[in-house]
Amino acid sequence: MARDPSHALSRRTRAAANEPRRPSRLRLWMRRRRGVWKPAGLALLGLTALGFAGAGLLAFDPQGRMAAFLDRADDLGADAGLQVRQVILEGSRHTPVELVREQLGVRQGDPILAFNPADAKERLETIAWVRQASVQRHLNGTIRVVLEEREPFAIWQHNGTFHVIDRAGATVTQDDIGAFGPLPLVVGAGANTAAGKVLDQLAAHPAVRERVQALVRISDRRWNLLLRNKAEVLLPEGHEAAALRRLAELQASQALLDRPVALIDLRLPDKMVVRVANSPVPAAEPPLPLSVPPKPRSGRG
Repeated sequence: MARDPSHALSRRTRAAANEPRRPSRLRLWMRRRRGVWKPAGLALLGLTALGFAGAGLLAFDPQGRMAAFLDRADDLGADAGLQVRQVILEGSRHTPVELVREQLGVRQGDPILAFNPADAKERLETIAWVRQASVQRHLNGTIRVVLEEREPFAIWQHNGTFHVIDRAGATVTQDDIGAFGPLPLVVGAGANTAAGKVLDQLAAHPAVRERVQALVRISDRRWNLLLRNKAEVLLPEGHEAAALRRLAELQASQALLDRPVALIDLRLPDKMVVRVANSPVPAAEPPLPLSVPPKPRSGRG
């Protein structure tokens, strides 16, 4: 008896329908990584909720009640004893204490949680004497301030005004110049920023340095030395070290700087011009006006 092909096809279709369906490759991949996807999804959901909460606070707090709450938290901290009790200042030799107090902007009894050390550091570093400041806040009520001050390097005279400058040429004060009398005096435009190198070179020759009253900057290019006996030494541009070494040798062998000379011209490497005091004055560069800084007062360093 012949089999009905349609009947056999129907049985195979029913059997396939009863078999469990095999999941796709994508579904199997996602199922294996279920332990990773679930925490990531929860984290994303949490961030979304925080975002909506923040937006809600901004939308429903137009009067700044949240800021007022934070301020009240500072007050509660103060009520709990978290107050400024003392300020410890270290490293201050020249910086006026009243300027430090003003830039800190804090008083005894203020809430210590309301004090911002970073803002105080930034304000302190606007003081001319202060190169760098460190500010620490401690919950026991102590604020510790450590200053790194600029070192006085020279006195700069410019346009009739005296400035105490550091090595980089920055003005640290224009007050009480007499207290810094032992510092070297540099004169003229640009002398403040150019003085460091030539003063180091001059320090290598003490016999010359002790006879120098001031270093005068000429056209912001080169230097003249004004000696204490009023003689002038003209140094070459860019070759100050060699000229000073030559001058020190002449002083050691001939005591040239102690003789009655008015001018020593060392601008040429193979030639030296010496003009004796009270001799006819040849045409030369016009002298720069020079003032003498106030004499140092006794009792001060």
